[in-house]
Amino acid sequence: MGTNNLVFLENIEWFDDTGKQLVQRIPESGSGEIKWSAQLTVRESQAAVFFYKGKAVKAFAQGRHTLKTANIPILTKILSVPWAMESPLRSEVIFCNLKVFPNLKWGTREPVTFKDSELGLVRLRAFGVFNLQIVQPILFVNSLVGTKGMFSTSEIEEYLNLVIVSRFNDYMGEMLDSVLNLPSRYDEISKGLLEKLQDDFKHFGLAMTHLYINSVTPPPEVQQAIDDRGRMEVLKDMDKLMKMKAAMAMEKAAESEGGAGNGMGMGMGIMMPAMFAKFFDKDHKSGAASSVSSLTCKECGQPVPEEAHFCSMCGHQQILFKDCVKCGKHITINAKFCSRCGHPVDELPVPKVCGKCKADNLPDSLFCNNCGERM
Repeated sequence: MGTNNLVFLENIEWFDDTGKQLVQRIPESGSGEIKWSAQLTVRESQAAVFFYKGKAVKAFAQGRHTLKTANIPILTKILSVPWAMESPLRSEVIFCNLKVFPNLKWGTREPVTFKDSELGLVRLRAFGVFNLQIVQPILFVNSLVGTKGMFSTSEIEEYLNLVIVSRFNDYMGEMLDSVLNLPSRYDEISKGLLEKLQDDFKHFGLAMTHLYINSVTPPPEVQQAIDDRGRMEVLKDMDKLMKMKAAMAMEKAAESEGGAGNGMGMGMGIMMPAMFAKFFDKDHKSGAASSVSSLTCKECGQPVPEEAHFCSMCGHQQILFKDCVKCGKHITINAKFCSRCGHPVDELPVPKVCGKCKADNLPDSLFCNNCGERM
């Protein structure tokens, strides 16, 4: 497991027993003296990043790999006498869990302010779940993990929650005019919010595979206003009211005994197979369509094989070491400035301060998370 032994070569592998661990470094505490010809075993749901002399050398996919260092058994220990018998050729392996991490929670700690076109200023609470996956192991390790021995979903979930809530607030302000129209647009808002968040996640080598909005809850007085408006809409349309009463009467007739109930049951029995056939056929088609996926180059959009290191069309590197925080351009490992926009690689984005309440927001936020005003 990468321990500093004197004679034997290392056989390096890792198993996640918790199901929540994103990253594991071997050795977990400090660096190691991984020897020449040490064996590295990577499972299909993993990727391994090999660090040698302080730099990320390569990312290994599934399979058995032979590591090459200048640490020779016994001989290196003898030559390391000036360094207290510890070789200066330090190395370690960082395993990344590539599986999809489901059911991560997101939600508003405090209600966010939303300007409703009909109800005025409304404070909303929103909750949901999302699925997370590592897609660029080296970029993820260099940008978030650093030198930690292990890294779990709980350590990143809080930060990602803040990003999701901020983007949710922006998207609601752009796409929705009133919370009265919200129930019919849950799916549309979820898909739009998912697309908007991909750029934020890819800067860290992550991808959000799915995002779901479980509930958006206004204050009790706003809920009461929505209920009152719904009752008024029903009373305005007497045709809908009569249809609802007729359907309820048919349901009671079907449950009663006698000829009428038997006739109604027979009619429903004839209709049900066709209804279920249509429903399952729709689900089957949608499931088949969603299962088709392909990897594409982030630069030119052309399809690339899963194990490709470079795009065959434009030559763009597929394994990322760094990513520009301003424009998202892939950056080489020793670059100081982005080749596309000229932004310094090590410069962090400056938060945007609301002009009204002076609260900090994400750099490209459109609406303030604290007061709801347009930035």
